[in-house]
Amino acid sequence: MTATLMWEAAAAEGRGPELLDWAREQAALLPGGFLRREFLVAPGDRVLVLTWWDAPRGHEVQLPELPDPAPELVRREVHRWRFTSVSVEPAGTNPHRPE
Repeated sequence: MTATLMWEAAAAEGRGPELLDWAREQAALLPGGFLRREFLVAPGDRVLVLTWWDAPRGHEVQLPELPDPAPELVRREVHRWRFTSVSVEPAGTNPHRPE
């Protein structure tokens, strides 16, 4: 089973690039073992980090997570979500559209 951890923070005014750098540095300090890691940015200086892990129990297993940044770097509390993959479909596949 694959578990995906999602970490999202909104940077303090004008500090988006700094928050992204911080997130990348912190992610590099986490123990290895992840299947994939991705960094994204969005309007409003938001930074999103997704990590995918091979986790036999999905929601129950302990996995390494990014810490909270310093309060002056963000404008609100960090949001965290955990998902368990139920299917992966290649591009061009639509199981709900008849052929």
